[in-house]
Amino acid sequence: MTTDDAPLTLTEFSAAARLALLEAQSHDLSPYEALTLALQQATAGTGALGGFVHLRSDTDAGMRLVVAGGLPDRLTEEWAHLPADRDTTPARTMRDGSLHWDAVKGARSGCRAMVSVPLHGADGRLGVLTLLLWQAQAPDAHQRSFLTAVARWMAGRLGRRPYAALGGALRAARMTELTSALAEAVTATDVVDAVARHVLGPFGADGLVIQAIENGRMRVVGSVGYSQDFLDRHIEGVPTDSNALVAEVLRLRRPLLVESTQEFLRRFPGLRALTHPDKNAWAFLPLIASGRDIGCCVVSFALPRTFSDEERTLLAALGGLVGQALERARLYDAEHDRAQSLQRGLLPRFLPSLPAATAAARYLPASEGAAVGGDWYDLIALSADRVAMVVGDVMGHGIAEAATMGRLRTAVRTLADLELPPEEVLVHLNDLVEELGEDSYATCLYAVFDPVGRICTFCRAGHPPPVVVHPDGSVHHPEPAANPPLGAARPPFDTGAVRLPEESVLVFFTDGLVRSAGGDSDDGVDRLTRAVRDAVARTGYFAPGRPADEAADAGERLDELCGMVTTALTGDRPRAVDDAALLLVHTRAAAPGDVASWPLPADPRAAAEARRHVRRQLAEWGLEELEATAEMVVSELVGNAIRHAKGPVSLRLLRSRSLVCEVYDGSLTTPRIRRAAQTDESGRGLYLVSALSRRWGARYMDDGKCIWAEQDLTPDGASRL
Repeated sequence: MTTDDAPLTLTEFSAAARLALLEAQSHDLSPYEALTLALQQATAGTGALGGFVHLRSDTDAGMRLVVAGGLPDRLTEEWAHLPADRDTTPARTMRDGSLHWDAVKGARSGCRAMVSVPLHGADGRLGVLTLLLWQAQAPDAHQRSFLTAVARWMAGRLGRRPYAALGGALRAARMTELTSALAEAVTATDVVDAVARHVLGPFGADGLVIQAIENGRMRVVGSVGYSQDFLDRHIEGVPTDSNALVAEVLRLRRPLLVESTQEFLRRFPGLRALTHPDKNAWAFLPLIASGRDIGCCVVSFALPRTFSDEERTLLAALGGLVGQALERARLYDAEHDRAQSLQRGLLPRFLPSLPAATAAARYLPASEGAAVGGDWYDLIALSADRVAMVVGDVMGHGIAEAATMGRLRTAVRTLADLELPPEEVLVHLNDLVEELGEDSYATCLYAVFDPVGRICTFCRAGHPPPVVVHPDGSVHHPEPAANPPLGAARPPFDTGAVRLPEESVLVFFTDGLVRSAGGDSDDGVDRLTRAVRDAVARTGYFAPGRPADEAADAGERLDELCGMVTTALTGDRPRAVDDAALLLVHTRAAAPGDVASWPLPADPRAAAEARRHVRRQLAEWGLEELEATAEMVVSELVGNAIRHAKGPVSLRLLRSRSLVCEVYDGSLTTPRIRRAAQTDESGRGLYLVSALSRRWGARYMDDGKCIWAEQDLTPDGASRL
């Protein structure tokens, strides 16, 4: 390894030690084990990222991948078969028999360079050893010498027909790996991926189609090496009884091996359309599970070939393995589809466009193979144009969790209709979750926005806080008090409130979104913040002149913004184990000219004074046609407050999509409609209010309550739609 008597460097000493280790290996190692060990030593000795070994194929002029280490599955599949005429580093090394080094540009795996060394045998070149390097620097003389020595040792362990000698062992090893992979496969896509990864390379195949029988027709579950157009025209949806080839495979219940295109046309002259210019040999495998025919697996080859007895045995075993795995996967897929349908049915079909808020949302299910989750969101209209916003996540995955999500969402809407404050809503939700059992937990964020004061009140239980986007494009993170998750909390719940600038956007999300955006939740929130800021800037969402007050336009732009944020966060994410939800809410303040309020005296004069205020204000708003009804409603509400309540009394009118009349007092007594007897002289006030109003109700504050009633406006009377 060195010249003269110069002392060995640490790198040279390591290389020499690794060569000595290889030379000390007994000849009991199989060729496959020997190549694997040598690749490991070559990778470690050069500090390479990984590598692979190709051997000359016995069936074509190319090379087949026989050993790989330190490489992702995607890269391994790309290098499974290497045509002799391809302009790659290993192919050039095989052609001219010399070491080649090339820089690699644009590689996403961190590889900066590639070096290939030929394996020289007694009868010529046997194959190529290739390493992927993280430095774009050509190997020095010592590294070249080391790699050449490793390649020489590898060639010495191979026979005259190395691929034939290794083929059986390699295929057997891959079948063992396939068995493990199929046992772990959850979905039909997993089954296809496992077969493509563990079968195509060892068998020298370049095409795969897995078909399932559904209602007497063939459905393509997955494929490799075939265009979608070919599959759609010749395979997808074809009746099983109209395809002589499929019928024969299912009748024989054993592999049907076709070694050339000529043989295919001789046996199935009516199926010329199924031949493919790049496929010249096929293995048709029946897929059987629990004694039932469930489909067919087709493995195809670029060149004609003769199948050995060993290959025939392994292909027969392959059909059985794939059939059982596919049946399990199809059952799972069906169950998963039912669960997702249930979950989608429990989420809002659409979000309302309200006077004070427009919303857009995205629900992102977990990746195929993961159970459904319990994420949900909602937007609820309250009285006086106030808006309730909710987002939550039931911990765990499965149909039970999805059903729990539905119960919680229904409960939230019921509690919101009762006009309960956020902290009381969470108290009742906590009781509901506790009743589900000690292992049931959920997180929830409930917020109420009041457009008159632009105050947003938050209460959260184990849920991440929202993000607020101001009209200048800046992003802020309010921190409402944290409370434990539902099911683990002990009331009371702490709340927080912020005053929002006009035309702000609130961003609510579940942790599945930020965890999928980064491994750590804090990093994920940072990415979410950047994604929101970038999307706002790119779309010019708050640009001057945009008609933000038009609900339709605001909804379209907000939906575009929502889509851009989710794409930025999840477009390149790996398989997600958790579902995620994103809710964007564009808030709008009430115009000062649409709100009027007055204090009232706490004596019988209050009703008459309230009627005068109503007449003047409706005349100013051009709503004289509502005057008579509004006067009666206000008179009854004020009269009830004076007779039955206490504390200061006040009146407020709000003009929006409806006319809202509100009477405030200092009492917490609950108003009720009672059935008055024919001889009673009172008790009909709230009954009259109910008859004259579209809807009415009461909500409570710390210092009293508000009784409100809504009346429909004529189209010309509304100033904010």
